[in-house]
Formats: sequence, structure tokens, C-alpha cells
Amino acid sequence: MRERRIRITDTSLRDAHQSLWATRMRTADMLPIVEALDDVGFNSLECWGGATFDACLRFLDEDPWERLRLIKNHASRTPLQMLLRGQNLVGYRHYGDDIVRRFVYRAAENGVDIFRVFDALNDIRNFETAAAAIKETGKHFQGAVVYTISPVHSLDHYLEVARKLVDMGADSICIKDMAALLSPYYADQLIGRLKEEIEVPIQLHCHYIGGLAPMTYLKAIEAGVDVIDTATVPMAFGNSQPATEMVVTALIGTPYDSGFDLEKLFRIAKYFEGVRQRLGYDRGVTSLTHMQVYEHQVPGGMISNLESQLKEQNALDRLPEVLEEIPRVRAEVGFPPLVTPMSQIVGTQAVLNVLSGKRWSIVPDEMKAYLRGRYGAAPGPVSQEIVGRVLGDEQPITVRPADLVDETFEDFAAEIGDLARSEDDVLSYALFPQTARAYLERHHVGPEADVFGTHDHFLRSTGEAAVSAELGDRVKDILAVVDESDIDEVVIEEGDLKISIRKTGQVVASATPAAPAAAEPAAAPADAQANGYQVVRSPMVGTFYRSPSPTAPPFVNEGDEVRHGQTLCILEAMKLMNELSAELDGIVRAVRVEDGEPVEYGQELFLIEPL
Repeated sequence: MRERRIRITDTSLRDAHQSLWATRMRTADMLPIVEALDDVGFNSLECWGGATFDACLRFLDEDPWERLRLIKNHASRTPLQMLLRGQNLVGYRHYGDDIVRRFVYRAAENGVDIFRVFDALNDIRNFETAAAAIKETGKHFQGAVVYTISPVHSLDHYLEVARKLVDMGADSICIKDMAALLSPYYADQLIGRLKEEIEVPIQLHCHYIGGLAPMTYLKAIEAGVDVIDTATVPMAFGNSQPATEMVVTALIGTPYDSGFDLEKLFRIAKYFEGVRQRLGYDRGVTSLTHMQVYEHQVPGGMISNLESQLKEQNALDRLPEVLEEIPRVRAEVGFPPLVTPMSQIVGTQAVLNVLSGKRWSIVPDEMKAYLRGRYGAAPGPVSQEIVGRVLGDEQPITVRPADLVDETFEDFAAEIGDLARSEDDVLSYALFPQTARAYLERHHVGPEADVFGTHDHFLRSTGEAAVSAELGDRVKDILAVVDESDIDEVVIEEGDLKISIRKTGQVVASATPAAPAAAEPAAAPADAQANGYQVVRSPMVGTFYRSPSPTAPPFVNEGDEVRHGQTLCILEAMKLMNELSAELDGIVRAVRVEDGEPVEYGQELFLIEPL
């Protein structure tokens, strides 16, 4: 047998920590090891896209565009790869064609070499705009086919999607097995057929979860797959990918030997092991719940998110009920593959069904959009009972969903105004309006600082440090001194604030935040029960919005008359917008929370006097 070295994509900087560490690795933890990763000889480094964009803004107070630029500066030889959700980009809904094109152009300019593009429904229409834009940039368009198991997903289905992607201009095809359901012998059939019928390279992306992935990789390699995805061992196994070190060792002495230096790989692994220990994350393991993926088909990363969501709701003990509910919901809505955003949409609906005790009583906007056809065509038949309950007499659309999205870059630029300092900022706002606005407001310190760039020193803060004008002047003075001296770093402290001023010009501010005071839920008026008022409580932990977007319903104020089924508010939770509706006709006697205020499970939101 002639030599055919297997190529490997490393996922440590994106999918690995997304799957195991809730996407919480900071750029500062990545940069020291990027050059070592670049030296291994990987086919590509997957480092951007997916949930990393959202997590940077929402949880890490980082600019995702800056992360991409910094990694590119440290990786001079290995192509950088991102995961793009087709018309969803890195968000959870369809965006207009103008936004999709501009996002692709900016991602390419900032450092992305390979765009792995998928659609949660394998609806080929949702690839069109992104694929065309990628081809225009001259970058590599990898079309990804989402793999799942259902009565409507067959070998012929996957081959048909792959052929259409190649016809669209795909430079390579990836089989995306996000739930670790691809078995070794089915992989042998699938990869074998793809290699017979498609001329572009084939890549395989498997998660470990129940443990099939290493065997699946070996059979796929024998069947001719060109590239596989792995992660460094501290971030491998469990919900993540198989370990690079394990796969590389397994292939030594075979025609498929990767040729990688194990010493280099273990040097990288030791670095990430230190990061893992410092951040306090467990290793990737396979549990009974993970092994049951062969029954419930819920991806491991989705299980991690469900565990996090239920823990926030003080309902972690109800995870088994949710895992039983997910296949039921999935069947009712046409067997969509459980990959972002459908994993969030189906999973959140299942959580709400279980926690509310009333199936389909609370339906997120995104689930409504899916049932309307706004995400694309459902793979299988959708329950008309559910459609009628959620949409009433409204009929789902049949056109390409993006044809009905008329928002433009200029619209978002006008909305965000001077808070955006660049095209990248506007795109961040277009994708995540509330999250990006909050981020940009935190980092907007006035026109003078914006013009002269002095704010950049504080954008690297790892905390919510508030820098006074007087302290800011002191920092500028010290910067000047450090710049003209042999001093490498000066540290100043003021109260809980610590600032490191370095000769490189970098200023890192950090603060020890005060423990938030425990919020006491407002009590109902003493006569509320006597008056027979209905107390509307939050069914989840989230953020209360009276009107979070231009398309949201009108405000509900004290004294308003509301009807059964009328939307009272929106609760943002689990990355989705969830409408809370009135359960009776009545008059609103009290609104307990303010717009944008976080709420706890069971917290009072409204008092309604029945009519």
C-alpha cells in the first residue's frame, strides 16, 4: 500500500474548549502557545467562529476580531480555520445577505484562511451567499454536511448535499459528526462513497462523547479520508474530539503516519494542562449520560449547556427528564440535526416544556421562526398540531429565508452610531445587538480618547475595572517614564484596582469585584392574595425585557388590560428570546422589574387582576 499521510486539523483553540470549558479560554491563554502549534505541521488551526465570537463579547469582555488578528500574527505558516453557520454566521438567526457578505470579507481580511460552512438543516439555500463571498475573497470554502440519525437522514441524503456543495464551489467537504453518532462501519461506507463520487478532499469531524470516534477515524482513514480533527489531550475526550497524541501514535509505522513530532505535541499538551488546572476545569470524560447519546442523540456540548442552564434554574436534577423530552420535541418539529442553532432551539424548548410543566406553553422566538420556515426547510414532516398551537393560522414560508431579511449594514451602523469605531464593531452589533452594545459602551470613553487611542490601554482589562480620570492621567505619566527608561514594568494599586504598566505599551487593569448584594425579591402587596391577583413569576433565570428589539410587542404597563395569550415580556435565557404570555384576561396591577434587569427562577414579574 502506498504512503498516504493523514492530515490533521487542531481544534484546541476553538471547538475543544467550547466543548469542555464552555468557551471560556481567554486570548491571553492562547497566544503563548500559538507559535508552538504553528510549528507542528497541522493542516489548519481551528481558532474562531462557532460560540467563540459570542463568548468573547458576552463573558470574556474581549473583542473577537482582535483575538483573530492576534492569533494570525503568531501563526505564520499554518492556515487559520473558522466555523461559519451559513446564513446564521456565528449567531442564532438568519442575517441579511449584506451582513453575511461583509462578515466574510472582514473575517478573511482579519486572518481566516479556511471557512468551514454548515447549515443546521443541510438546506443548501443557506450556503449560497456565504459561499459566493468566500470564493470572492480567494479563501478556502469547505462545505460541511451535518451528520445525524433519523428516519429522514440517509446515505443518499448526505451524498446529495455534498454534491450540491461541490457544484457551489466547495474546495473540500467535511462530514460534521457533532453528536458522535457516526459508527465506524457506516463511516467506511460514507467516506468510501464520497471518495468514489467527489473529487475534492474529504475531512471528518467527530466528537468523542460515547467513545466511538477513534475507531470511526481509523475506518475513515482506511476508506480514504484526507483530514481529521483532533485536540490536545488536556482538552480532548468527553464532549471534545479524540486526542491528537493518541491518533498520531496509533498511526506510527503505517502508511497513514502523520509524521508529527510527539515531543512537540506533549510540550503543547503540558502547557494546556497548566491552563486547565489554573482555570479549574475537569478533564473530558465519558459518563453514562454521555454513553446514552446513542439513545437520546444529544451532542455532548449540548449536554454541557443543558447542565449549565439547569444549574442556573436550580433544576439540575431534572436533566434526565430534559434528555427524554428532547427526542420528543425533535420528532415533533421534523427531526432537525441537533447542531447550533437547532440544538439550542430544540434543547431550550425541551427545558421550558419540563420546567413549566406545560408543553409548548412558552415558545422562544427562535422556535417560532423555525416553525415559520425562517431557518430553512425542516428535514422531515412537522407536527401540524404544534404548528397550529404556535402559529395559529399563519402559514410557513417556502422561499429562501434570507430573501425575507432586508436589514443592511447601514441600518445597524445608524443604530449603533458613534459607539462603533470600525466596520468590525458594526458587524458585532449586527450579530448580537444587546451584548455588543454593552461591550462597546464599556469600552467607549469619549471622543478624545477614541481619537488619540488612549482607551486601548484599558481595553485589555481582565475585569470590570473602573479607571478614574485622575488615575488615567497617572497611568499616562508612568507610561512615558517607562518608555524612556530601562524599566520593563510598573505596578500600581488603588483599592481593589491593580494596574500593570509594561514597556510594550500594554496596560492591564484588573479589579476584584465586590460580591453583589443578594437581591430580595419584591413581595406582593399584602392584599394581593385577598384581591385574587395572579402572580406571574419567572419560569427561568434570565434577563427581563419589556421590548428588546424593534419587532417586540408593545410595552405592558401598570393599568393595562391584557388578554389570554398576549405577550407580557421577553426573557432572554440560554441565548434565546423567550416570550412570556398572559394565562388569563386581566388588568396589570404591578410590574415588578425594570427593563434589562436580571431575574431569578420564581421571581415575581407581574401582578394581574382577573377580569
